[in-house]
Amino acid sequence: MRSVQLSAVKQLAVTEVADPKPAAGEVVVNLRAAALNHRDVWILNGQYAGLKWPCIPGSDGAGTVSAVGDGVDSTLVGREVIINPSFNWGGDERAQGAPFQILGLPREGTLAEKIAVPATQLAPKPAHLAWTEAAALPLAGLTAYRAVFSRAHLQSGERVLISGIGGGVALFALQFALAAKAEAWVTSSSAEKISRAVALGAKGGFDYRDGNWPAVAAKAPGGFDVIVDSAGGEGFGKLIDAAAPGARVVFYGATRGDAPLPVRKVFWRQLSLLGTTMGSPADWEAMTTFVARHRLRPVVSDVFPLARASEAFALMERGEQFGKIVVQISNS
Repeated sequence: MRSVQLSAVKQLAVTEVADPKPAAGEVVVNLRAAALNHRDVWILNGQYAGLKWPCIPGSDGAGTVSAVGDGVDSTLVGREVIINPSFNWGGDERAQGAPFQILGLPREGTLAEKIAVPATQLAPKPAHLAWTEAAALPLAGLTAYRAVFSRAHLQSGERVLISGIGGGVALFALQFALAAKAEAWVTSSSAEKISRAVALGAKGGFDYRDGNWPAVAAKAPGGFDVIVDSAGGEGFGKLIDAAAPGARVVFYGATRGDAPLPVRKVFWRQLSLLGTTMGSPADWEAMTTFVARHRLRPVVSDVFPLARASEAFALMERGEQFGKIVVQISNS
């Protein structure tokens, strides 16, 4: 089969590798589409823990079951599925256990024509989604759902601020918040991305390069009940400034590094700081049900054929996308 192979730092090629075979309890999925996440670029650049070479990256995928291993119901063959990239969560809903892994390192990932995964990691492909949309859903959708609902407990009518709109998780957080009838606002350094978020239903947005934006937000719309962030860094203090008393600030990344914390503002305003990573099997089930019930469609930025996977990685690294970057594996 063809796959993306990372053979060393910054060494990417589309090449032939052996087809996977399902172990007991596993299935083989013929992938129709996969999607990129920032972790794939970090792996390519040697900036991720537990690196191994060669490896097949990719955490998101959708396709059709083509074979099953021992102990797996053979009627799964032919089923259209999406893959839960959150492996070995454990039995505690509060946090993942020590064996937790994300699909795509150390286990071979979805940027290939076929993949072997445990049957328990499958969910039916939402019927209203195209293959490219279905492939865009798993990692970002799961991360956003846990952040917005399981951790921050967003309620109807609350004001939510989502930073760095344009990335996959941020856009899912926007869509989930709107479906829950919250009032959503965004930040970005791009006026175009803010405008596109407004077109999706956001109430408005702020340019985070303007150091005075929290003061502007304090006047209209006022402080935010929930803030969703993935950047951290120096700008994190501005998010604290924009928080309403009693707000929940939930964050799932630190793309701009660790953040200096204005501790006095946090305790005086009774703020809750909530870290989150991926999601549990219960989060996965709730997320896929929520997407199907509200007929939500992931925002797909660009689609590349597998042969042009390097271009997809380059776009992700430039950060110019608005939505998920998808790699189309097969048309049939």
